[in-house]
Amino acid sequence: MALINEHFLKLPGNYLFADIAKKVNAYKVSHPKEKVISLGIGDVTRPLCPAVIEAMHKAVDEMAEKASFRGYGPERGYDFLRDAIVKNDFLPRGVHLDKDEIFINDGAKSDTGNIQEIVRWDNSIGVTDPIYPVYIDSNVMIGRAGILENGKWSNVNYMPCNAENKFTPQIPDHRVDMIYLCYPNNPTGTVITREELRKWVNYANKNDSLIFYDAAYEAYIQDENIPHSIYEIRGARKVAIEFHSYSKTAGFTGVRCGYTVVPKELTASTLNGERIPLNQIWDRRQCTKFNGTSYISQRAAEAIYTPEGKQQVKEIIGYYMENARIMREQLTKLGFEVYGGENAPYIWVKTPNNTPSWKFFEEMLYGASVVCTPGVGFGPSGEGYVRLTSFGEREDCEEAMKRIASWLSGKKY
Repeated sequence: MALINEHFLKLPGNYLFADIAKKVNAYKVSHPKEKVISLGIGDVTRPLCPAVIEAMHKAVDEMAEKASFRGYGPERGYDFLRDAIVKNDFLPRGVHLDKDEIFINDGAKSDTGNIQEIVRWDNSIGVTDPIYPVYIDSNVMIGRAGILENGKWSNVNYMPCNAENKFTPQIPDHRVDMIYLCYPNNPTGTVITREELRKWVNYANKNDSLIFYDAAYEAYIQDENIPHSIYEIRGARKVAIEFHSYSKTAGFTGVRCGYTVVPKELTASTLNGERIPLNQIWDRRQCTKFNGTSYISQRAAEAIYTPEGKQQVKEIIGYYMENARIMREQLTKLGFEVYGGENAPYIWVKTPNNTPSWKFFEEMLYGASVVCTPGVGFGPSGEGYVRLTSFGEREDCEEAMKRIASWLSGKKY
């Protein structure tokens, strides 16, 4: 008899955004004439930039010719893209990487979920709270998270981030084996200073801990004093794996491409004390379970590093950040406590009068036909907040702010 992996049964019934979609669809059925504006799910709306489209067309044409056709690609990724990453994403910031430390993937979500496979199931884990759900759910699936009790997993160390501590997580007072950090942060839109990040790197070196650092939104950083990579901090190469994505940087949510950095000096221990390089372990895992990212997607990613591509991507990011500014300013004028939106495409909003997140979600949906994401879906410390994204069309962002203002004043938008 085949037995199921019962850890999957511990997961909440639906993924957060599936629950949102279900509620929104129910609203649309009962209000068929209303146009719903979604500021909830962080999917992009701007088209791919011309440099990317041109590169993809060229790559497709190559695949149509015998001389330039490509089949299976290298599991780590093509050298042309890895070289471009080293040259453009790291060297300008004083970070020296070998291209063999870079693994191209089909988006950061895959690797942030899969990375926990290469360490023991009984490692302890720590997460900032609120947090991107994939980090915890992937650990639940392997049995590492324990039991869900009162909204918290029994074997997870939660590090609350809220207005009271200025969204700065407290360093644990005990050793934690694996720590998930995401900056700029999803969902709060807040950032971490160089000084605070240095504390985490020092903690990891002192405690022989491993940091999983999700830098998927680093391209949105506007403050030149905020680090874009954990490797800007001395000692991070010995303790950290870093994840990057082109999904929000260049609108690749439908193209699928990103990369993971696993430094060669990063090691973990066996039970008998032998140190094993995680670069070779992750390479072995990828060679077994991953056939590589498509050649067309990798050529598309390479194009964002050309002079034209850089400028075009900068304009797209500027468009979304202007949306964020409009939303942040208008919501503040309406009396909300608003966080984020200055170095990230997310707005984190305190619900008025401590209204529960899901209740506020439904009130806004039925009162203004505007969709947000309930903060509690990201963890216990997200209760009493909602997340808005700036990835919509400009006119939709502006219209949503008008609707919310009308709703709050008791008028029909």
